[in-house]
Amino acid sequence: MQDLEIKDTYHTIENAVENILFKEKNSKFIGYAFPITSENEVKTHIENLKKEHFSARHWCYAYQIGTETFKFRANDDGEPNNSAGMPIYGQIQSFEVTNILVVVVRYFGGIKLGVGGLIAAYKTTAQLTLEEANIIEKTIDKHFKITFDYKSMNKVMRVIKEKNLDIVNQKMEWNCEIEIATRKKNAKQIVDIFSNLFEIEISEIEE
Repeated sequence: MQDLEIKDTYHTIENAVENILFKEKNSKFIGYAFPITSENEVKTHIENLKKEHFSARHWCYAYQIGTETFKFRANDDGEPNNSAGMPIYGQIQSFEVTNILVVVVRYFGGIKLGVGGLIAAYKTTAQLTLEEANIIEKTIDKHFKITFDYKSMNKVMRVIKEKNLDIVNQKMEWNCEIEIATRKKNAKQIVDIFSNLFEIEISEIEE
């Protein structure tokens, strides 16, 4: 039986999308989407939007981080439970993107929308925002540390060149260390090659 193809790509957005306006019964909903790789960035973006839209009523958001195991959060920011954050998160899932934060800022227009109306408005704003985004495909890369004596340099560099590996970091002294990155589906082959070379060690760097 053939090995199943290893999935080693994911989709995210290339650039931030800002100021996507949706109006419903005098309320204004303004959508934003940001590419992110850590939860710290979420805090920064929310703080910036609160400064920019200081007179808004709600800053609801959802994010998802990760390429193989996902971490996500949906925040209603004072709106009724699951009426804002989850509809936004539903659109992140629908567009099949990750490493992304979507924020919808709401200015209350004096007319209550009801839970159904809120769900529809937050969902629509998130959808319009993601439709404006440039969604790109990226590869899931594995990082490895190769440790070797200086005399083995040529052997190591030859493999790196032949296999077209990315050098992320290098420390070239008597004892050398190089951090390389390769697509997940090629990782096993790369480990096998370096493991079979004399006096060269390879170990995976966990993210």
